[in-house]
Amino acid sequence: MSFFHAINNAASGLTAQRFRIDVISDNIANATTTRTSTGDAFRRSRVLLRPREDHQPIYRTHFKPWALKPGIGDGVKVVSIEKDQSALRLVYDPSHPDALKTGPKKGYVQMPNVVVVKEMVDMISASRSYEANVSVVNSAKGMFQAALNIGNA
Repeated sequence: MSFFHAINNAASGLTAQRFRIDVISDNIANATTTRTSTGDAFRRSRVLLRPREDHQPIYRTHFKPWALKPGIGDGVKVVSIEKDQSALRLVYDPSHPDALKTGPKKGYVQMPNVVVVKEMVDMISASRSYEANVSVVNSAKGMFQAALNIGNA
């Protein structure tokens, strides 16, 4: 594995975790949104990450060197953003403009399925992963510097 490979892997992790933090921030910002453009309450979004497997070999040959074979350590990519389909919370507030007007749940408001504590835990996890990827980039940069300084000694 080359230094550039390590930096590329860490960069894909940085991008993915930054995107994850953005989605979590959107969830927290909409924790009390009872009406979206579709007319329903806001639903929590989740980011689905997978290992990146789109490794393209540099050389066109049937006999690939070991370093060019795709495998573990090719980075991560965002596959999709999924809406959490768990049940919405019901809060009794008949004076709310979005309260249900008829039926057995009359007077209840459908609130988003966002749990702020869970979102904060996810945000801490994403920020720690981001920090770990920054450490990888800094370590690789330090190794580059050390390798360059070998010739100066």
